[in-house]
Amino acid sequence: MDFILTAWERGEQLLKSSWANWNGSLTFYTCLPLPLGWPIEFRWAARWVLFVGLLIGGLLALADWTMGQMGMPLLLVSVLVVSLEILITGGLHLDGVMDTADGLAVPVWDEAGVSRRLAAMADSRMGAFGGMAAIALLLIKVSALSALTDNRGLALIAMTVWGRWGQQWAIARYPYLKPDGKGAFHQVALPSVWSVLPGLVGLVGISLGLGSLGWVTWPWMGRSVVGGIASSLIMGAYFNRKLGGHTGDTYGAVVEWTEAFLLCVLTIGG
Repeated sequence: MDFILTAWERGEQLLKSSWANWNGSLTFYTCLPLPLGWPIEFRWAARWVLFVGLLIGGLLALADWTMGQMGMPLLLVSVLVVSLEILITGGLHLDGVMDTADGLAVPVWDEAGVSRRLAAMADSRMGAFGGMAAIALLLIKVSALSALTDNRGLALIAMTVWGRWGQQWAIARYPYLKPDGKGAFHQVALPSVWSVLPGLVGLVGISLGLGSLGWVTWPWMGRSVVGGIASSLIMGAYFNRKLGGHTGDTYGAVVEWTEAFLLCVLTIGG
């Protein structure tokens, strides 16, 4: 009897902890409101980020379908959907794109070059390169999404989930360059690449399931999986090469550029 009660108490504690960390992940990565008094814990927020991506993608897919049913032009729908994602995330990841671009614009002539890049990224003022990067990113996203006429909802879900798996990979695979930064605690949640492999297996498995059920064609499913994995790995490796590691800003940049490039891959084949 004592064993059963102990197991029940542990299960209850685990449920409460999971609920608090899910709320923390939502609070950290989105602007979605939560009722006052709900428990919030940020320590393990990065573990829940794939589910946050799934929620965001689902909301975007719903908005896209609703506007499509209203007969709105595809280009306008695409612009509004991309804007809605910025609204939901509070521009968190887009800000990372701009700060990272400003940092990478700083030339590296000596060993202190990386420090100068990090200093530029920490500057709250937007530079010219940050503005250009944001414009380029948004144009790519809107253009690619406008080119998709089929499976738009699934494409939106795929891009938001794979973008956040790319973030998890960058957290687990590469060193964090600012121990006192706001993203430092993420590596406690994802200490090694083994921490993110279950998410990868889950994403691939779900994709194969959708293909088996006939919800999407096998070529489309293949582009989604290959494009998601390739974009995630390439972007994480690129920023690591330029900086010798990652920061909270580059995590956001990985999310956004992975999303953009995956959308481009999904346009292949019409």
